Amino acid sequence: MVFTDLAGITVYLAVAALLAIRLAGRLPENLDNKRLLIALGLLGVLLHGISLYDSLFTPQGTDISVFSVMSLVGWAVALLLLISAFGKPVLNLAIIILPVAALTLVLRSFTDHHLYLEAKLPLGLEAHIMLSVLAYSLLSIAVVQAILLWIQESHLHNRHPGGFIRLLAPMETMERLLFQMIGLGFILLTVALASGAFYIEDLLAQHLVHKTVLSVVAWLLFGALLFGHWRWGWRGRVAIRWTLAGFVFLMLAYFGSKTVVELILAG
Repeated sequence: MVFTDLAGITVYLAVAALLAIRLAGRLPENLDNKRLLIALGLLGVLLHGISLYDSLFTPQGTDISVFSVMSLVGWAVALLLLISAFGKPVLNLAIIILPVAALTLVLRSFTDHHLYLEAKLPLGLEAHIMLSVLAYSLLSIAVVQAILLWIQESHLHNRHPGGFIRLLAPMETMERLLFQMIGLGFILLTVALASGAFYIEDLLAQHLVHKTVLSVVAWLLFGALLFGHWRWGWRGRVAIRWTLAGFVFLMLAYFGSKTVVELILAG
C-alpha cells in the first residue's frame, strides 16, 4: 500500500471520527468548524483521487476491475457529499460515507485482480460510464440519508428526541433533501441507461443481462417512489423502504454481476 493510500485512509477515518465526536457534542470549540471539517474531508478526497488516478490509468490500459470501480464510486460519493455540505445540512452523512470510501481504498490496494481495457473508448461510452458512476454515487448518498431519516423517525416515534437526533436537521428538511437526491439521481440514471442502450449488441455475449435487468428494476422502483411522492404524498418509512429496495437492485446491478463475472466465473 503506497503512501497516498495510507494517508487518504487516515484522513477519511480521522474526519469521520471528528464528525462523530461533534455529533455527540464533545468536539472542542477550536475544531468545531464546518468549513474546516469539510476542507479536511476534501484533503482525503484529493489523496484518494491521486491514488486512484495512478491505479486506474496504467501502461497496460485502464483498470476497470470490480475493486477499482468500487474505489472510483467511493471517491465520487465522498466528493459529491462534501461539496454538497457547503450549502446543505448533509455533513453528518460523512460519518458513514468516509469510512466506506476508506474501505474501498483498502480493498483496491490489497487486491491483485485487474481487468485492463486497452482500446480507447468511444466518447459516448465514456459519457455513459461517467453518468452511471454519478447516478450510483448520488443514490448511495440518498440511501445513507434514508437510513439517518429512519433512525430519526424511530427516535421521535419512541419519544426519545435527545442525543445526536437533536443535532440533525428537522425531519421535513431531511425528507426534502432525500427526494432532491433521489430525483437528481433518477434523472442521471435515466440518461445513463438510455446512453448505454446504444452500445448493447448482444446481452448474453456481453454478459449484460443481469446488469441490465437489475438496473431497469432499480430505475422502476425509484421512478415509482418519485411518482408516489408526487401523486399520493409518500414519505416517511414508505419512502425509506422504496429507497433501500431500489438501491439494493442498483448495487447488485453495478457490483453483483461484475463480481460474479470477474471473480467467480473467471476464477
